[in-house]
Formats: sequence, structure tokens, C-alpha cells
Amino acid sequence: MSYRQHLSWLHRVLPLAAAAMLALAPASFGASVDVPAIPGVLQAAIAAAAAGDVLELEPGVHSGPVMLDRAITLAGRPGAVIDGQHHGSVVEVTAPGATVRDLTIRASGRNLSGMDAAVFLDASAKNAVIQDNTIQDSLVGVYVHGAAGAIVRANHIAGWNAPNRNDSGNGVYVWDAPGAEVIGNDISGGRDGIFTNISRHNVFRANRIHGTRFAVHYMYTNDSEVSDNISIGNHAGYVIMFSNNLDVRNNLSDHDRDHGMLFNYANSSRITGNAVLHGGKKCVFIYNANKNLFERNWFQGCQIGIHFTAGSERNTIGDNAFIGNQNQVKYVGTRNVEWSAAGRGNYWSDNPAFDLNGDGIADTAYRPNDIVDQVVWRYPAAKLLLNSPAVQLVRWAQAEFPNLHPGGVVDSAPLMRPPVVSAAHLHDGKAP
Repeated sequence: MSYRQHLSWLHRVLPLAAAAMLALAPASFGASVDVPAIPGVLQAAIAAAAAGDVLELEPGVHSGPVMLDRAITLAGRPGAVIDGQHHGSVVEVTAPGATVRDLTIRASGRNLSGMDAAVFLDASAKNAVIQDNTIQDSLVGVYVHGAAGAIVRANHIAGWNAPNRNDSGNGVYVWDAPGAEVIGNDISGGRDGIFTNISRHNVFRANRIHGTRFAVHYMYTNDSEVSDNISIGNHAGYVIMFSNNLDVRNNLSDHDRDHGMLFNYANSSRITGNAVLHGGKKCVFIYNANKNLFERNWFQGCQIGIHFTAGSERNTIGDNAFIGNQNQVKYVGTRNVEWSAAGRGNYWSDNPAFDLNGDGIADTAYRPNDIVDQVVWRYPAAKLLLNSPAVQLVRWAQAEFPNLHPGGVVDSAPLMRPPVVSAAHLHDGKAP
């Protein structure tokens, strides 16, 4: 084909190709429609919209609730508000691929059994995007009810605080929504920051959560990621229950009052690079959790570093830092449990060890607890005798004759220096 013939062919084919693209992908070339803040106009504009349209909500209060039943975008200009008037869900999305962004959404209903929310994503709303919104005075912020692949990103969610916290809802609730992602949100108030139940392949990343019961609460959710989140001043930070094969990494718990992290029947997961700082009670509680890897975590300033139950088996705990906890470990059991792997244990701030050969590993094993600790845990009144000569004699005897220990955690290769932990410096330690 000559150059002129080739050019003539292009002139004929390109217009046809462009027309075909327009026919096959009309959603990519939707209209932009201004929507004034007049009662009833928003729902009428949604009903008149075609797939791919962008409804630009003008400043003012738009009346809700509204149903978003087509693949369009609701976008707010500065000052645009959708007010649900405390009836049901403010925006209910039933169309796949719909987007809600740049809006203030407020005043949902208060019916937990009715699943009232600022934004409710039905199972049919696959791949919906809820982004850059401010959500206020609502029972649940964003309720992802079976909407696979939904994205909840960069929203500011201030939950409704009921007089009884159990009557409040969650900031983001993910139920049976495979592939849903919750990323970069600021969540406060209500019950739990992010709650997931019966789901899989989810990602919760880079969220900041404060003033809730649990920052992140997992139930029956598998094969998922919790990473780079910040939990500040909650009752508990990361509560993982009845869930398997999770990647829990680089998260921070700062000044959470009860637990920084709790693992209950959580199995075959990787807990790495996390930091729990200045917790009230326990940095970590491990209860009947099995075959998990705890590595390169930082536990500092709690009453108990790790509370570890006898029902937890085959966990690998190494390369972690235990700094200034009142009790580094609480383990009530009769077996010796080894907390080192491949010749590396953990760093213990209260370990007065020597390293004569300079290999970074202490020359003697470290035992965080002794028989006196176990007696006090079983019989709290025995605390009155802690400074007695008899108790001091028992502790001296155990130090001189390790075989007297009744069982417990043993670190055979304690570290002389703490490991580098990704999340240890994410926050300055001040409450929000």
C-alpha cells in the first residue's frame, strides 16, 4: 500500500472507529448537569440522568433521602449538603459503578435493624466509589452491604454518639463485600471505626481512627490486609476475631485504653511492623490464636506487653521490641514456650544481659516471668508479700538455678538492640 493509499484508508477508518468507541462506552462521555438546592430536584435529576452523567450539586441543602439507581456521579460544589432529615439512609446506591464525592452528607435515620446510613451500598452497587465526602450525624457512615469491589476513600466521618454506645453504628461497615477497600479515611465517634463481617479479600489502609470503641474490628473475614492505619485514644485498636490469613502490618496504636491489638481465634496471619505505644492495659492480647507470625513489632508503655494464653499454639514471636512495660509478658502455663526463631529473639528493655562476642545476641536466655509472677496472677492477694525476704529468696534461687522455673516464655536469643519498626514513629504521642 502506497503512502497516499494508507493515508486515505486512515481517513476512512478513524471516524468509524471513533463512532464505535462512542457507541460502546457512552458512560465515558456523560453530560454535566447543575442541580440547584430545591426540594425534590435532586431525585428528579437522578431519574432524568443517563449513565455517565455528572450531577453537580450547587451550594445549599439538598433534601434527602435519595436513591442513586444508575451509574452516574453525584459531585458537590463547596457548600453542597444532602440532609436525610433522620429518615432511613441519606443516599442509597443500587447501581454498579456509581460515584458519590465532594459532598457533606448528614442526618441519617437511627434504626440499626433498618441499616440506616449516610451512604448505603446495596449488593448491586459493585465497584461504587464513595470519596472525599464529609459525613456527619449519621448512624453508620458508609454501609457496604455486599457491594463487591466498592471503594471508600478519603472521607471524613464523624459518627453519632448514642447515650449507650451499643446503639451507635460504625464509621464504615463492610458486610460480605469481597474486594472492598477502605483507604485514607478519618473516622471518629460512633461504635467501631471500621467493622467487617463475613467478607474476604479486603484492604483497610491508611485510615486515622479516634474516639471509638474499636478502631478496626474483624469478624469472620479472611485473606485480607490491614496496613498503615493509625488508632488514637480508642478503647482498643485492632481487634481481630475468628479470621484467618491476614496481613496486619505497619499499624500504630497510640494511647488506646484497653488493648492495642487483640487476636481471638485468629490464625495463620502475619503481624509485622506494628507499634503499640502507651496503652492502658495490654499492648497485645493473644487468645486461642494459632500459627501466626509476630515480627518486627514495637510494644511500649503498657501494663502488660503481651498477654499470651495457653490455648495459643505454634506462633512465631521474634525480632520484636518490648520497651518499658510494667510486665513484659503474662503467660500462665506449665510448658516452656520459646520466643525466638532462626537464632534471633526479641529485645527486652529490662534485660541486664551481656554480649561478650559482639554478635548482637545476649549471652544468656531471658525469662520475662518467674514463679512469683505466676503465684501473683493466680492469687492477687499475694502482692502484699512481694517485698518479703521469702519472695526475694525464691527469686534469687530461680536466677541461680533455672531448672526451678515452672514453665513459661523463654527467649533463648534475646537481642541487644531493638529492631527497626515501620510504625513506631507515625505519631507524636499526643491525643487528637
